[in-house]
Amino acid sequence: MASSSTLVNTKQEVGGVEDEPIPLHENVLQKHAAFFDINKDGVIYPWETFQGLREIGTGILLSVGGAAFINLLLSQRTRPGKFPSLLLPIEIKNIQLGKHGSDSGSYDTEGRFVPSKFEEIFTKHAHTHPNALTYDELKEMVKANREPKDLNGRIGSLAEWNLLYKLAKDKNGLLQKETIRGVYDGSLFEQLKKRHSEDKKK
Repeated sequence: MASSSTLVNTKQEVGGVEDEPIPLHENVLQKHAAFFDINKDGVIYPWETFQGLREIGTGILLSVGGAAFINLLLSQRTRPGKFPSLLLPIEIKNIQLGKHGSDSGSYDTEGRFVPSKFEEIFTKHAHTHPNALTYDELKEMVKANREPKDLNGRIGSLAEWNLLYKLAKDKNGLLQKETIRGVYDGSLFEQLKKRHSEDKKK
């Protein structure tokens, strides 16, 4: 179990890599979102969300729908006190304000990583393999995290986890702990981008 100030890199379990702690004071939710900030100006517009989704292997229609949903949901939440913009920008510095309910709790309200909540994903729902989720176990987890009268949170959580499973499951249909860990700090997106780019070249 990771300590209260670090998250142990699960690569150690599978590949012998040394621990790579992530300090809890870092807003890893910002790191997660930053992948979609294509021009690195601190603001994510719908066309950048679309491009980011395409780069990790999402289809055109799903990328269009995903970009619309994400930016509609998060734009005004991450721009407190500002007049709504038709361009639907998301401000990364305030991304923690867009955190939805019905999730695993692995991000706290400040966008920091919560190791104990991450571990609960597996202690509570990984019945078949200790460090991976089957699709049925993933659905069980999403259902268990539902909050009453939280339609947007439920939709967001279901969409996110289903997309992750579709894009990142292994050849045995398992969503590995290491893979899920990479979602939280955004490192998985770069891996998916590289894999998708290589697949297109074949």
